[in-house]
Amino acid sequence: MEEVLQSKEPMPSSSPAPAATPAESSVSSRVEAPTFGHKLLAYLALTKPRVIELLLVTTVPVMVLANGSLPHWWLVVATVFGGALSAGSANAFNMFIDRDIDTLMHRTELRPLVTGVLSARAALIFASSLGVLSVAWLWLFTTPLAALLSFGAIGFYVIVYTLWLKRRSEQNIIWGGIAGCFPVLIGWAAVTGSLAWEPWILFLVVFLWTPPHYWPLSMRYKEDYANASVPMLAVVRGAPLVGLQVVLYAWATVAASLLLIPIGEMGLVYTGVALLSGGWFIYESHRLYQRALAEKELAPMRVFHSSITYLTLLFLAVGVDPLLPL
Repeated sequence: MEEVLQSKEPMPSSSPAPAATPAESSVSSRVEAPTFGHKLLAYLALTKPRVIELLLVTTVPVMVLANGSLPHWWLVVATVFGGALSAGSANAFNMFIDRDIDTLMHRTELRPLVTGVLSARAALIFASSLGVLSVAWLWLFTTPLAALLSFGAIGFYVIVYTLWLKRRSEQNIIWGGIAGCFPVLIGWAAVTGSLAWEPWILFLVVFLWTPPHYWPLSMRYKEDYANASVPMLAVVRGAPLVGLQVVLYAWATVAASLLLIPIGEMGLVYTGVALLSGGWFIYESHRLYQRALAEKELAPMRVFHSSITYLTLLFLAVGVDPLLPL
């Protein structure tokens, strides 16, 4: 989930930025002597906090499902904190590795390593420290399995997605998105110390959801990725094909979500939310595809935002359903 929820970063202009604009020079002059507050905010930015928000939305409800009721508050806090450290570590490693292409994209040109608020060395130390702390924290305060899964999530995101797939394959988001599926396993493992069919189904849901969530965003920032030579699907394929892939994955996501009903013995709340919100997600995906076929203005961010709402509602239902006698 590497770029998830970053649509509120600076909007791209209609033409590539020159190597050094007056605005960039101004930014550089402002950060020559950053204050403690500037640095603190820069370290926070390295973790991509808005990405972490969505990852944690998928963690806590799974803990409720695993426990069959509300887990102990301390276990929830410990798991959320450890998960946030893990995701923050992976995201900081991502910014360290991608600092060269971040300078080429308007939507990332204000990141801390681009503006110079933080050095690459400081970012690497910070990312490594968060990773070690996350694994140690989860091991001590949750379960060893949750800690090992956290370590695996960081490694997968950094090595498989960022270092290997992102700059080499148009399927980067499909397989790289696996890293964003780990929080559901970590949440379940933190409660039970093991895994079962339910978290694996939700793992599959997030896996299938990631491409139709992210491809519309890549359509919006197509020129950015092209400038940075990142082969996102929207860069190397036409809009109709991307739209079709979004439709197919949206249908697959909703179908996977329905598997939880018989296997997890879910009730009316989850069933209703899965069907209604899933239907809306599919509708928006088809709308994007039809506009691509008709060569109309795509408005891909409608699908992007609807996908976030869909996943949020679905996982809220996962957490609420076990608490109700329906």
